[in-house]
Amino acid sequence: MKKILIFSLAYYPKYVGGAEVAIKEITDRIHESEMQFDMITLRFDSSLPKEERVGNVSVYRIGFTKQDAVIGDLMKFPIVLNKYLFPFMGAWKAFMLHREEKYDAIWAMMANYAGFAALFFKLAHPNVKYLLTLQEGDPIEYILKRVGVLRPLFVRIFTKADFIQPISNFLANWARTTGYTGPLAIVPNAVDTKHFAQEYPPHEIALIREKLEKKEGDVFVITTSRLVTKNAVDIVIRSLAYLPKHVHFIVLGIGPDEAMLKQLVVKEGVSDRVKFVGQVGHADMPKYLKASDIFIRPSRSEGMGNSFVEAMACRIPVVATAVGGIPDFLFDPVANPDREPTGLFALVADPKDTTRAIMQFIEDDALRVRCVENAYRMVIERYDWNIIAGDMHTKVFDKLWAK
Repeated sequence: MKKILIFSLAYYPKYVGGAEVAIKEITDRIHESEMQFDMITLRFDSSLPKEERVGNVSVYRIGFTKQDAVIGDLMKFPIVLNKYLFPFMGAWKAFMLHREEKYDAIWAMMANYAGFAALFFKLAHPNVKYLLTLQEGDPIEYILKRVGVLRPLFVRIFTKADFIQPISNFLANWARTTGYTGPLAIVPNAVDTKHFAQEYPPHEIALIREKLEKKEGDVFVITTSRLVTKNAVDIVIRSLAYLPKHVHFIVLGIGPDEAMLKQLVVKEGVSDRVKFVGQVGHADMPKYLKASDIFIRPSRSEGMGNSFVEAMACRIPVVATAVGGIPDFLFDPVANPDREPTGLFALVADPKDTTRAIMQFIEDDALRVRCVENAYRMVIERYDWNIIAGDMHTKVFDKLWAK
């Protein structure tokens, strides 16, 4: 049995994103007789235990806390200090755990503050294998700007790794251009295909449409996005000025740009055509997607983009941009004439071209059906968690031990 220590800034049951979902879905599918997983993560909320078992992972939480902390609290003093201190607190906690557990490997979830903690541990324990997963969705230029004068140390997060697992070709190229020359395997994130592909009784979908006030003849364009600049919700809002009045925009998600986006809706005069639903739980997400007509996120950057794959599993057409890891799974009939289409690309930060892509799906029934069926089949065959967990075992963990 191999013992692996994971470094992650957040984990279940709160503050969960795509990276945290990936950890749980993968570790839940690896038998404890083969691998033992421990994790060091930030606590944030004082109601969370300092130590507990979550699935197949023993979680150790550290850092400043607040009672019933919410997302907004993570950017306030003193909790905001957690991520800056995590490289040191996390490494120290790892040193203490390693004395007892004698880990065979460490696993850093992203080249961020968790990556720095893993690097410090690796420098002190060079014989322990070091796996780095790249899940970053922010623009690389933005990441490097934030790193600033620490860039030489940041580069070592990559170059000291024994194995790197990017979730897209885009992130694999970032690893190589950063100076990493070792073994690498691209293993994408996946989705719960059974959950998102399931069929609901018609009355359940009708209730969602009624809740969203969808009228006969309306076209609902939907996004499931954290409300941040990179996800370009503003571009969709601006595109409504060029779209027919019966096209509405449904926004699922919360984030720091929410107030600005709501002001933009008023400024653009489309208040009656945009509905901010807020945070929707995983259990109900497919119902909202199936109650809508087109999924859209004209991203400015994207490491991969699980939301697109979830929409594809729900059998609704997808509009995206050709940035980051999206071209790994979205094939546009013009950009990729040699591939069966799975969606449409729009130009980055271009409301008029976003309008063009939306209208293409509205007006071309044959193309819409073709994209939906191709995308659905691709997701079922390539992006199910059982498949991805198996790939992590054979393409990553087995190769890590063999090195």
